[in-house]
Amino acid sequence: MTRRKFLGVLGGVAAGWSASARAQQAIPVIGYFSGRSSGAEAAVREPFLKGLEKAGFQLRRNMMIEYHFAEGHADQLLPAIAADLVQRRVSMLVATDRPAALAAKASTSTIPIVFTTGDDPVRIGLVASLNNPGGNATGIYVFNNNLGPKRLELIREFLPKPGLVAFVVDPNSGSTLLQIEQMQAAAKALGQPLLVFHAGTERELEESFGAMAQQKVSAIIYGATLFFQVIRAHLIELAARHKIPACYEWGDAVAAGGLMSYNANRDEIGQLMGRYASQILNGAKPADLPVVQSSNFVFAINLKTAKALGLTVPPTLLARADEVFE
Repeated sequence: MTRRKFLGVLGGVAAGWSASARAQQAIPVIGYFSGRSSGAEAAVREPFLKGLEKAGFQLRRNMMIEYHFAEGHADQLLPAIAADLVQRRVSMLVATDRPAALAAKASTSTIPIVFTTGDDPVRIGLVASLNNPGGNATGIYVFNNNLGPKRLELIREFLPKPGLVAFVVDPNSGSTLLQIEQMQAAAKALGQPLLVFHAGTERELEESFGAMAQQKVSAIIYGATLFFQVIRAHLIELAARHKIPACYEWGDAVAAGGLMSYNANRDEIGQLMGRYASQILNGAKPADLPVVQSSNFVFAINLKTAKALGLTVPPTLLARADEVFE
């Protein structure tokens, strides 16, 4: 990434935090940042705003938001983004993924933090405990990184003969080793042949698909990572080009043409974050707000994509789908 692009990302897409707004110290400013791209973040950002609005907070009227997105370059950019927001003395940090949450926690022990993470927030040091977070951070624990085995069950149920299944992971993600261990254990228990492919760049992803074609992979499960969310369109295009059924991390990939997904409800997650942010703006302390664990999950299927792949969706699976795209 060039210095010009870096400065552009660090500058963010500010929601009206002008010089005059900064002068109005009575209006709180939320520093909202993520390792995703702006487009990939929309599914969380929009319900977050709804959660704030339900509590009486409206953009530019009684609160401001400065947005920053690392465009998939989480490790390189997020620590600098967090430090910059702290230096600007924002009222709160909202970090919507694991790397952003860790960057926020490392940057301040005083500014309130609302986070989401797919990893256990106690294990990675964000909070002291789920019920009593302590410190300056609280948020949502999303069971995203632990859902690989469930996705494997669904893809096996979808295909008449599952054959060889590929698990494609990002080697640069901090949760990848845990995801691989869980998937290999689940595959062994099911007697399911599983191949693991590492793709930390789009070129490596292309190479992985070439290897999959040679080994006649029957289905793909994409691992949980910010990088795959940012290059979602490329994942979908490659699966379509090679005519391999694929299970994605989030439902927005299914809406865009992917076959299927299973994950937590992002609308619920975003609104919960908005609710916690509003409580803190009203004077609540993060230490007193228990970490919420995601409890609502969404199974999505794209019937048009299934037809293009020559697949018939089993009626039992279709009946269980929460979202169906035609």
